[in-house]
Amino acid sequence: MEYKYEMHCHTGCVSRCGRVEPERIVQLYTEKGYNGIVVTDHYSPMTFTPNWCPQRQIDFYLSGYRRMKDYAGDDFTVLLGLELRHYFTANDYLIYGVDEEFFYNAGNLMLPWEKQVFEMCKDKGYLVFQAHPFRTGIRQCNPDYIDGVEVYNGKTNKQQNSKALEWAKSNNKLMVSGSDFHTVKNLAKGGIITDSPIKSNKDLLEALKSQNFKMIEEY
Repeated sequence: MEYKYEMHCHTGCVSRCGRVEPERIVQLYTEKGYNGIVVTDHYSPMTFTPNWCPQRQIDFYLSGYRRMKDYAGDDFTVLLGLELRHYFTANDYLIYGVDEEFFYNAGNLMLPWEKQVFEMCKDKGYLVFQAHPFRTGIRQCNPDYIDGVEVYNGKTNKQQNSKALEWAKSNNKLMVSGSDFHTVKNLAKGGIITDSPIKSNKDLLEALKSQNFKMIEEY
C-alpha cells in the first residue's frame, strides 16, 4: 500500500497569503487520496505585524495546525512544521520535526540567520530544507547550513525546480517535494509517497533521512 503526504501547506487563518481554511484543506486533500499534511505556515514578517512580538503570538501561529488536527481526527495525519523567513531576506526554510513546545521556547525565530537556526535545529534533531531556492530574488544559502532542498515546488516553474534538483545532488543534500499550497489551484501539486504510514514526527524524520519515498510532481 502507498501513502501520500503534503509537505508544504499554508492555512488561510495564519498565513496572510493563504486562502483556504484548515478544515477545508483536510477535505480537499482527503478527496485527492492523501493520507496527511505537514502544516508549514509562514513564520515571517508577513505573518507577524511590526506591532506583534512573535513569541507572544504563538497561540495564533499554531491555530491553523490545531484546527486542522482537531478536524482531521485519527485517520488523517496532521504534523507541525514551519516555513521560516528571517528579517531582511526573501529566503524561506522548511523545518520538519518541530513540536508546539519548540515555538514557546525558541524566542523570535526571525532574528537568528541560517547558521544559528541550523545549529538550533540540529541539536533538537529537526531537519532544515531550503524552499524553492531558485525562484527569482532567492539566494542559495550555504549548503553547510541546511539538511536538504525542496527540489520540487508546486508553485515554481520546471526550470527553477530542475536547478534545485541539480544543486541538491551536487551538494549531496536530502530532497523533498511540496505543493506550496495556498489556494485551491495549488492542490495536490506535490508531496511524497511512502510505503509505510507516517503517523508522527519520528516517522516523518525517518522517511526524510532515508529518502525512501517517491516525490509527487504535477506540472
